[in-house]
Amino acid sequence: MLLQEEIYVMKWLSQYGALPKAQLVRMLQKPKPTAEKIIKNLKRQLRAEDVSGGYYIGLDSMCRPDQRTILAVWVLLKFIGQVDPMAHYPAVYPAQLFFLKENTGYEIVVLHEGEESLLKLLQPGDGLKYIIVLPFASMAAQLKLPKVPCLFATVDFRGAEEPEVTFFSEGIANGQK
Repeated sequence: MLLQEEIYVMKWLSQYGALPKAQLVRMLQKPKPTAEKIIKNLKRQLRAEDVSGGYYIGLDSMCRPDQRTILAVWVLLKFIGQVDPMAHYPAVYPAQLFFLKENTGYEIVVLHEGEESLLKLLQPGDGLKYIIVLPFASMAAQLKLPKVPCLFATVDFRGAEEPEVTFFSEGIANGQK
């Protein structure tokens, strides 16, 4: 029989594919030794396996990490204390991830340079907000945004295992105060 936390990890890995071990530890919201023990138990039960030498954890060793999803999960982790462990899911393309926070739905959309037109595919609705992850803040000025609230973020690793996630509004990206 699986523990509740083990069920969470299995659900996340089945939804998102292989994730960095550091993300799973943070998503569990437990002390690091406890979270690592949960992951180790899943591996011992052959329910999860190391991917890419153990940097990633997946349901099997053939899982391939999706970098857009991984960036979206780093952004989600900024809100993880306010999001139920079962209240985040893969989103409909071009978004990567959907989560509920305080009865508001958020979609995280990861864009690379040259993909500005993908925002045309979004289907905004009432009570929905977007967090658009960009490679650099100035890219926000080039976007034609949906008519719903949008927040922007950048994810910068700067050589660290866990990146720095910075949030900003469109006005800041355009040099406004």
